[in-house]
Order: sequence, then C-alpha cells, then structure tokens
Amino acid sequence: MRAVLTLSMSLMVGLVLGIGLVISGMIDTRAVLGFLDVTGVWKPALALVMGGGVFVAIPLFWFAKQRGQALFQAELEVPPSKVDLRLVVGAAIFGIGWGLSGICPGPGIVWLGISPSTAMPFLVAVLAGSILADFFKRKPF
Repeated sequence: MRAVLTLSMSLMVGLVLGIGLVISGMIDTRAVLGFLDVTGVWKPALALVMGGGVFVAIPLFWFAKQRGQALFQAELEVPPSKVDLRLVVGAAIFGIGWGLSGICPGPGIVWLGISPSTAMPFLVAVLAGSILADFFKRKPF
C-alpha cells in the first residue's frame, strides 16, 4: 500500500512540476538561453521561477529534516554538505550542457512527453552523463 501511495504522489508531483515548467516558459530554450545570457539581452524572468521553487522547497526540506523522514520515504536522504572537486567538475559539465542546449533536466523530461524526437539528443546526453558519473564515482578523483 505504501508503495502505491509513494508512486501516486510521485506521479502527481511530477505532473504538477511539468505543468509548472510549461506555464512558466522553462521549456522554451530561447527563454532559458536569454536568462543565461547576462552579457547580452538578459531576460531575468526565469529567476522568479527558480526563486519560487526555492521558496516552496525550503520550508518542506526544513519540515522533513525536523521529522528526520521524508513524507513518502522510509528515510530522509541528505547529501553531504562538502564541496569537492567532483562536485565542481559535475556542476561545470551540467552548466556547460545547459548553456549550450538551453535544456535543463526537468524541462528535458517534459520535452520527452511533448516531442520525443526533439528531446532525443538530450536523453542521449543525460544517459551518457549518468554512465560517466557512475564510472567516476568508483574512481578516486
């Protein structure tokens, strides 16, 4: 029963996120690239979208941390709060990919539902990145 509840809530949250990404314009690669182009014609509107996400997430993370448990999981998974070379390199690769394509993972998954052929290069890049991340996770860096 708990697994069905977890799956149902995950699907509902994913659907709400996808709808929010479409409404906010986060799936429009031109809008995203305009936001990232701080030296050209910068479009700061997407900062409000990100800020809204942070505004909603902070109290929920605080609540889950106080409980010591996520709402629909057995335990709360909190990543370590240290910054190391692996994190910096991964963030740089993510940022370069985002800057070149204008597609972030959330909107990329929405694109898979809207236009799978358009999203295929994104999917291939995400899968390649996941494989490389697993490979480097096992190697000392």
